[in-house]
Amino acid sequence: MHLTNNKNAPKMRTTEARDADEHAHNLTNWQQQYDQISGGGFYGRIDELPLPRLQVFREHTSKALRQQCNVWPNSVWIGIPAVADDCRINGQVVADRDVMCRPGHCDFELVTPEAFDIFGVVIDRDELNRVARVQGLELEDGALLHHPRLSVPARTLDAMRYIISRLLDGDRRLTAPHLQKDLVLMALLELLQQESPNDEVPPGYRHRKWVVDQVKQYVASHQDAPLTMIDLCELTNVSRRTLQYSFDSILGISPLQYLRATRLNQVRRALRRANARQTVADIASYWGFWHLSQFAKDYKTLFGESPSNTRNTPCV
Repeated sequence: MHLTNNKNAPKMRTTEARDADEHAHNLTNWQQQYDQISGGGFYGRIDELPLPRLQVFREHTSKALRQQCNVWPNSVWIGIPAVADDCRINGQVVADRDVMCRPGHCDFELVTPEAFDIFGVVIDRDELNRVARVQGLELEDGALLHHPRLSVPARTLDAMRYIISRLLDGDRRLTAPHLQKDLVLMALLELLQQESPNDEVPPGYRHRKWVVDQVKQYVASHQDAPLTMIDLCELTNVSRRTLQYSFDSILGISPLQYLRATRLNQVRRALRRANARQTVADIASYWGFWHLSQFAKDYKTLFGESPSNTRNTPCV
């Protein structure tokens, strides 16, 4: 059999970044903001293959992150962790045989551990339903729209990972674009035919999620306010123990870690965008860091570099 190179095959796009938020903006047609929550220098990589009405990618992130995400409209995203160790979506722990699922134009939150790898497929919903009808299948929209975790048989999950890996790692010039798309679609339909929603949440999940959300909203609207644990307990009308447990359960970090990391990440974004007249001290104080020596120490612990280094590094 004679194989010829397909010059019209879609080209894979690979991007690398040393900043978590820069990395977040490297995924095509997503609206995202990443906060780094574990210490040290960050490295991220995305291998992305654009296909008609379909996006296939693999993402690596070296540090633990809190990710605020929104996929392009009228689409559905399926996220498949290489290993589901300590990964959360909207505060719900992702089990070993779970995939994550969210419709387009819908905000959701991921918390991912260090050295995290995930495969992603985003497809136009009309295209997905069209292909399903051609195959004589009827997809249940409820699972795709309302359940962030779908349980899938291990063999089906492994097959999906294998197909995406081969597609991203192999020589795509030898495979016509429509065949590449068909491979992904058939594997995706097989997965969706075998999924079952994972609705298991621990007792008290909704209240703990409410507590965390109240703190998030308050912090976002009081950027420079010096907040204490007592302030947060009064805000949410819960005990210190309940506040601590709520954050551990939903985000995997303590309330104080959340406050510090959120504001340090905001400082980092501001430093990367700063004009010549803005100093490190000006930006730090705007975000509530009044003790500059402690701020500089905390900043370097989290990001692996000094604030002035960030300030002097051109934003890509």
